[in-house]
Amino acid sequence: MISNRALSGILRIRGLANHLNVRCFACEDSKVSKGLVLGIYQKEGDSDAKLTSSAEKFDDKTTGKLMDLVKEAGVTGSLGKGKIFNNVDPEFRSIAVVGLGREGAGFNELEMLDEGMENARVAAGIGAKALQRQGCSEIFVESMEYPEQAAEGSSLAIYRYQDNKRKQDRVPVPKLEIFDSPDIDSWTRGLFKAEAQNLARRLCDTPANQMTPTAFAQAAVDALCPCGVTVEIRTMDWLEQNHLNSFLIIARGSCEPPVFLEITYCGTNPEDKPILLVGKGMTFNSGGLCLRKSHGMGEYRGAMAGAAVCVAAIRAAAALSLPINISAVIPLCENMPSGMAVKPGDVVTCLNGKTIAVEDTDKAGVVMMADALIYGQNTYKPRLVIDIATLGEGIKKGLGGGATGVFSSSHYIWKQFQKAGSLTGDRCWRMPLWEYYRKQVTESLSYDISNLGRGNASSCLGAAVLHQFVPCVDWAHLDIRGVGMLSKYGIMPYCQPGRMTGRPTRTLIQFLYQMSCPDEAKSK
Repeated sequence: MISNRALSGILRIRGLANHLNVRCFACEDSKVSKGLVLGIYQKEGDSDAKLTSSAEKFDDKTTGKLMDLVKEAGVTGSLGKGKIFNNVDPEFRSIAVVGLGREGAGFNELEMLDEGMENARVAAGIGAKALQRQGCSEIFVESMEYPEQAAEGSSLAIYRYQDNKRKQDRVPVPKLEIFDSPDIDSWTRGLFKAEAQNLARRLCDTPANQMTPTAFAQAAVDALCPCGVTVEIRTMDWLEQNHLNSFLIIARGSCEPPVFLEITYCGTNPEDKPILLVGKGMTFNSGGLCLRKSHGMGEYRGAMAGAAVCVAAIRAAAALSLPINISAVIPLCENMPSGMAVKPGDVVTCLNGKTIAVEDTDKAGVVMMADALIYGQNTYKPRLVIDIATLGEGIKKGLGGGATGVFSSSHYIWKQFQKAGSLTGDRCWRMPLWEYYRKQVTESLSYDISNLGRGNASSCLGAAVLHQFVPCVDWAHLDIRGVGMLSKYGIMPYCQPGRMTGRPTRTLIQFLYQMSCPDEAKSK
């Protein structure tokens, strides 16, 4: 969905191939084992299942042998269902024929989803994953009429986080290539977008003792500086001098020193106002003195998913040379219980003079982000502010893993996120930002704002707190508590169950494209 003119940036970052997760880790002495993913449309009525145009060409090459095998195996073309055939062609050891559902699928308004694009991701992902299990070291994937989406699905599907496994025990990650399509540009765009999400997945999946605030800052430098993005790392002395007290009051509970990142990507006139991204970078959230249950606490290494999505999206924007200016501020710390930890009932004064009462240390995310939001607006004078955070349990209970919750002060910005999610398959849903919720967090005789508020709508109350720090500019808050951490229920077929998702990286990338090229995005 990104214009061809954005491809100029791809060529200048070919050197980043060492970061891409499409390498072949097969043993050097083993022969290259090629696999091929082909699509087939669902049978309708009395008609047989229909091969895609690329699959038909391949079938002609085999003098009809492939289609005979498909009929014999009873492949119906149902979405995601298929069969692997071996020794059909001397060039490819294994061929996966995967169903694409009905032919001509398009935008489904009820589902708010472009089903044609999503079906291509699903089929390509399932086919690539199956061939990976077969031991193929090089996988060719046909375009399925959507080369960009086929690249996304296949690259996301073969990703594995296995940095802490011995090399001899790791699952080989095959090399991906497009088959029978001249549209290399779209395929490459899809790879870059998927690899951005894979970067976010890797950052989130890394154990908290290995992804400390300092380690995250170094990972951001490694990912962004080769793309020409500026990264500045602020440490404790700077934080104290600039009085980011709401961040420091949360960070002081851990022996790991806090870090504050400032990231700048300049893709157009430096005088143009940027979009400001603010990512919650809590590299581990124990709940502080309001300690969380021990069972499942390890998942909260992913409480920095908002920060990971910011870094990944900026990397993709730079890789694709999007004509837009983007700035990001990312506060990085741990929320831990100790003798120095913030206590329930403590009150802190923010940069704008407002006070926050930390009534529940488990809800420290809105507190640590408050001064980051104010600092980012004062420093960069943005045209739009977007913050991304794993914030409220309510959004997880309300939407599950189905959609990112979006709270926005601008109907236009919400519609752009809605469109972006329908195109990427990683959807968004608008949540209320009403005066009712503001009153629940601000009406107190003792302080200005409560981080807990009154009532059960935790995500809405969290958004209401953050809204107090973005009073005069278009703003969107993305609560990714349900989609950005471990994938458990209703998992996208091209994602791995039980691992961090990296969502909604591709939706944010698509949103940034729409904001940078509104005329071209309108025609899509």
